[in-house]
Amino acid sequence: MSELQAALDLIGRGADEILKTDELKARLGVGRPLRIKAGFDPTAPDLHIGHTVLLNKMRQFQDLGHTVIFLIGDFTGMIGDPTGKNATRKPLTREDVAANAATYTEQVFKVLDPERTELRFNSEWFDTMGAADMVRLAATHTVARMLERDDFAKRYAAQQPIAIHEFLYPLVQGYDSVALKADVELGGTDQKFNLLMGRALQEHHGQKPQVVLTMPLLEGIDGVQKMSKSLGNYIGISEPAIDIVTKTLKIDDALMWRWFELLSFDVSLEELARMKQEVSSGVLNPRDAKLRLARELAVRFCGEAEAERAVAGWHAVVRGEGDTSALPLSDIQAPAEGLRIQALLVAAGLAGSNSEANRKLKERAVRIDAEVVEDAQRVFAPGFEGVLQIGKRNFARVRLVEAA
Repeated sequence: MSELQAALDLIGRGADEILKTDELKARLGVGRPLRIKAGFDPTAPDLHIGHTVLLNKMRQFQDLGHTVIFLIGDFTGMIGDPTGKNATRKPLTREDVAANAATYTEQVFKVLDPERTELRFNSEWFDTMGAADMVRLAATHTVARMLERDDFAKRYAAQQPIAIHEFLYPLVQGYDSVALKADVELGGTDQKFNLLMGRALQEHHGQKPQVVLTMPLLEGIDGVQKMSKSLGNYIGISEPAIDIVTKTLKIDDALMWRWFELLSFDVSLEELARMKQEVSSGVLNPRDAKLRLARELAVRFCGEAEAERAVAGWHAVVRGEGDTSALPLSDIQAPAEGLRIQALLVAAGLAGSNSEANRKLKERAVRIDAEVVEDAQRVFAPGFEGVLQIGKRNFARVRLVEAA
């Protein structure tokens, strides 16, 4: 296999679409480092592993010798990305955006190589643009063209309001590519319209249009909807290693392969195919495959020592192998008279309500330090410390401290 083909294979790993592959091949063949752009609006302070699908692809470009531009949309964040929304999104203040952007810069280098990353803010060029410049930018496209975008078209057909500033968002994102002279722009499949806008505006400004590479949206741990903090089906990259391990091990076996393809650096596509065959033939337990992925993610975001502690803690609880003191300890406040078992399970995040906790008690699914608990009247006083568990995969090591 040629070096060029190997690069194309790596770039194409997990990608949903490349527009256009022949242009990408031509640019790779020139031999100069390409400028790879991906934009992130700092709409929330923390990143989850769904965001790292794009970061991983950026890192692969870096490993091939190219320059990546991590663009923080501090200006576009104040507009509010309308993608996928059925109502006008509330714009963020500059203070909100600045606070969230500060946490992004701390987190992205858990994946990206800082030596080969340009960290940019699109306020660099938009803060210097006047009203006349914005009018000229808006004049490059028509309302009819904007209504070709699926979510705008649906809202218009349903007679739901579309604010004028929402039409500016694709134009502003597209102009970022002009300002940065991007060779390639990465984005989720839901961003295709905006990415193509970048191509159009680059051509309008006399630049060679960027190649567009879209990546699939990663399903969350529920295996149904895309990963989202609002849906609670996410794994944050700043979470403790034990949470990364336990949440990864909860995903469905079928979803595991998609996560491997989109999130793993350690497992090649060839090895992934072998693992699938081994699981299918019963040679490899899917739980062990998942544990390998969980360890890799925990190492990447928390370091090797914390990852190994987390895996050891998981083994101690789930397999009964080892010391549960490897698990992180969480303090839960309790009144002097203590907490009943139901309230304790809810406070530990293992049950959503007292009624759910009662149901699990009746099912004999609740354990404390590996012992089944059935007594729904049991009370735990401040000073209690132990490992709570519901089922095989949901557990927490807690300590009760008296509320002030």
